[in-house]
Amino acid sequence: MATRASELQGQVAASQRFDEAALLRYAIAHVEGFPASPVKFTVSQFSHGQSNPTFLLEVAGSDGTVKKYVLRKKPPGVLLESAHAVEREFKVIEALGIHTSVPVPKAFCLCTDPNIIGTSFYIMEYLEGRIFLDNKLPGISPERRRTIYRATANTLASLHKVDVDFIGLPNFGRRDHYCRRQVERWARQYLASTAEGKPYRNPKMLELITWLKKNIPVEDSSAERSTCLVHGDFRIDNLVFHPVEDKVIGILDWELSTLGNQMCDVAYSAMPYIVNVDNTTPEGFESCGTPEGIPSLAEYLSDYCSAAGKPWPVTDWKFYMAFSLFRGASILAGVYRRWILGNASGGERAKYTEERANILIDYAWVLINKKAVLPDQPPQGYAGSVLSQEHLSKHQTNPYGLPVQGKFVPSQKVLNLRAKLLKFMEEHIYPMENEFYKLAQSSSRWTVHPEEEKLKELAKGEGLWNLWIPVDSAARAKKVLFGEKDHVSHGLWSSQILGAGLSNLEYGYLCEIMGRSVWAPQIFNCGAPDTGNMEVLLRYGSKEQLQEWLIPLLEGKIRSGFAMTEPQVASSDATNIECAITRQGNSYIINGKKWWTSGAMDPRCKVLIVMGKTDFTAAKHKQQSMILVDISTPGVNIKRPLLVFGFDDAPHGHAEVTFENVRVPVENILLGEGRGFEIAQGRLGPGRLHHCMRLIGASERGMKLMVERALHRRTFGKLIAEHGSFLSDLAKCRIDLERTRLLVLQAADQLDRHGNKKARGILAMAKVATPNMALQVLDMAMQVHGGAGVSSDTVLSHLWATARTLRIADGPDEVHLGTIAKLELQRARL
Repeated sequence: MATRASELQGQVAASQRFDEAALLRYAIAHVEGFPASPVKFTVSQFSHGQSNPTFLLEVAGSDGTVKKYVLRKKPPGVLLESAHAVEREFKVIEALGIHTSVPVPKAFCLCTDPNIIGTSFYIMEYLEGRIFLDNKLPGISPERRRTIYRATANTLASLHKVDVDFIGLPNFGRRDHYCRRQVERWARQYLASTAEGKPYRNPKMLELITWLKKNIPVEDSSAERSTCLVHGDFRIDNLVFHPVEDKVIGILDWELSTLGNQMCDVAYSAMPYIVNVDNTTPEGFESCGTPEGIPSLAEYLSDYCSAAGKPWPVTDWKFYMAFSLFRGASILAGVYRRWILGNASGGERAKYTEERANILIDYAWVLINKKAVLPDQPPQGYAGSVLSQEHLSKHQTNPYGLPVQGKFVPSQKVLNLRAKLLKFMEEHIYPMENEFYKLAQSSSRWTVHPEEEKLKELAKGEGLWNLWIPVDSAARAKKVLFGEKDHVSHGLWSSQILGAGLSNLEYGYLCEIMGRSVWAPQIFNCGAPDTGNMEVLLRYGSKEQLQEWLIPLLEGKIRSGFAMTEPQVASSDATNIECAITRQGNSYIINGKKWWTSGAMDPRCKVLIVMGKTDFTAAKHKQQSMILVDISTPGVNIKRPLLVFGFDDAPHGHAEVTFENVRVPVENILLGEGRGFEIAQGRLGPGRLHHCMRLIGASERGMKLMVERALHRRTFGKLIAEHGSFLSDLAKCRIDLERTRLLVLQAADQLDRHGNKKARGILAMAKVATPNMALQVLDMAMQVHGGAGVSSDTVLSHLWATARTLRIADGPDEVHLGTIAKLELQRARL
């Protein structure tokens, strides 16, 4: 049976007493809603838990109402290093309570002044509910047991899907080598708690430490896998369930929470399947039989993996379980040490913790010596079947509100970013569009609107900055700039300067939203050509080039241009270009003429990446080089802006530029002479796809405006939306948009998994299909708007002009069709 939270408290232990009057004065002054003139105040201590002492505060106001709060504090006396950090507990509970739906008590206040009650403490909400102290759930029906364990798995999954950057905890822990550091930490804790006049030190524990150090999973070195929140002590008796419903209303005991490898949390929560640490029956479910209704270990893991979107953990499960048993043993050894010293918070129960620690050590070795500890695959038909319709509808829906499952369902991290981005667009971008257009059509159009920089700062504050940066590019830049140092913890950059750690596929869901406005991408530092130029520097730049140009670009302090296309040759074939880059001593001299150099008109543009030829006699694809040119260098002449269907896109612009004996340092060459074509191909993979992603968004906005117009305008006695021809065309637009979106997502997925070269075929397909689809949808939207559709009174004509341009930019359709056809013929010959 469950135990009510109210049944777990008793008198305050003599060793844990403190100045209650001082606490009362502090609570009146600092706790929201605390009675200002209480007539009664009592303190009792919770018996559950062995870590930080926890107390129930009951206060009666003058009106007769009784309010309850929970106080959690450090134990008195000498403490082990880094243990009992109530400050961290408060920080994570407060962040989760404010920013997420993860069930946690409301955090009221943190006090770090030891003069109040002797140690640091915090006060939080009291949750009246049920706590299941026995993981076998005796007295509970089989059906409800299954529900309770599923609720446990889904609650852990909801925690693991939290975006730590979004909730303000980017520095809550280190972002790599979590398991290695945890093994070292708990080994130190165990050694500090045992031997040399302290409790017995088990030699098997020392052997276990050695085994763990030798078997740390390869993925532990990945910062990407260790940038997520872990609870550290997640188990069913640290959950408060609703008084009558089988749902979790609170996660307790956050002392060990940090950033790290979340599979450690999962394994620790699964320990009842391996061992039961009470004195009489140490066997876990897998040895003594799983109680009816409780899912098997494989089913429990399947519930979690399905809800969290995690892969089946068969490869390293033995390590994670052995680590959990090892850490549990170390924790219990520390509790026993505190019991001997007289300051253990669990009372007499703590006297048995030494024996329980040794049980965990023995079971770890039993587990290690097993040949297999988990099936190769999750139970047939089980994964995903436990997700309720409510969960799916919250997870993601298509435009019709229907639940979506499958390969392209975004993670919770992406969904959180997407929600923030949509809100930002509605509140800040769309309302400013007319103001941006007014400036762009005025005599001051080649200046930057003052609100733009303000919006950029807001975007940074929301964690919506540089989202386009792929994980591998960010990793390379960190290594080049900082070596093995952590750029965030050393204060070298802000936590989001290298993006949110997204894949190309993940970014696709966000880039699409930015594409709904021609002004939006630059607000988030996700606009072309800056993203392509930054990608070049991220992938190919030297340390000095990154320091001089990449960092200010990443920070949004400057902008850039890309100079490749030339008016005198067909530049869709990059081998045609004629701009000369000639070596003279320690300099290169550049001579040539470029046009459609997007971004060069912008007053913030400080650097151009110029593609020219360093050797006209070399092999066809080894003649070209790319070089960085400070736009203020003598000989760089911005001749004129070029119009795109009448739009000059001020203040961004598309410039004609001449280079007349432009002298730049040798160090400005990118990657080396003759590597320009190689860089161009690497640059255009993600860049081309970003254009496609934005066009999906532009098409979605066209659909929205079209439908709104059709629902409010009448022709020939009825709404446009009631005409059969409109309904047919609208349906075709939706079909075309959805199948093109799938093609773009598939291209992003292949780019992530196989790289630009192997994905070039599907990238070419997306590059052809997307602009053509967007033109059809936007043309239909303009048709429904009539004269307004082709005017500047709506965004449609500008979006259409952009889509039409992108049938040429980054290579015309014919080039990509040729690539697709050649690959098809190659497959036919195999």
